[in-house]
Amino acid sequence: MNDFFVTVRRPDPGRLPPSFPLLIHTEPMNTPTTARRQLNKKSELRDAAIAAFSDFSASRVLLKDSERLLQIKAGFSAQLFQVVCIAFDLQGHSLEMLLNASISTFKRRSREQKPLNSVASERLDRVAVVCHLAEQVFQNRNMAACWMSKPNKALGGVTPVLLCGTEIGGKQVRRVLQALEWGGIA
Repeated sequence: MNDFFVTVRRPDPGRLPPSFPLLIHTEPMNTPTTARRQLNKKSELRDAAIAAFSDFSASRVLLKDSERLLQIKAGFSAQLFQVVCIAFDLQGHSLEMLLNASISTFKRRSREQKPLNSVASERLDRVAVVCHLAEQVFQNRNMAACWMSKPNKALGGVTPVLLCGTEIGGKQVRRVLQALEWGGIA
């Protein structure tokens, strides 16, 4: 069994907090201690991604709709896809479905420092707004990210974050969160 060592580089200053590590490169290593360290680093990396996306979410809800729309049209940083991938533990195909583009497109845009297109940016905006509601309901950003990442029976067994790929799906997730907040049945 191969264990992996993670080398992390920080992004250029932009829309993401400068403390968030991005651009993961893995190299095989074969020791039990490395496996434990890898698990700790993965947990720390996910916590950092959750914190970064939480900050992004909080900033989205403070904006006027017209300001949000302008930012969506301009496109969010392509590196934000990595934050979402790590924070919500999304694998390649799930992320492609959520944002309606291939992983290679995201990597290329990130490498070339080009923004995401308006479709992917609008979907990330929707995820951010719904995630902010989840944080208010659970009063904990890690619990909210965990809830958003796990299949939910009230949502037909679908992961809430993936439902946010459409406006109708986002409304369903908000409905369930509001029911949880008020103690009702979704």
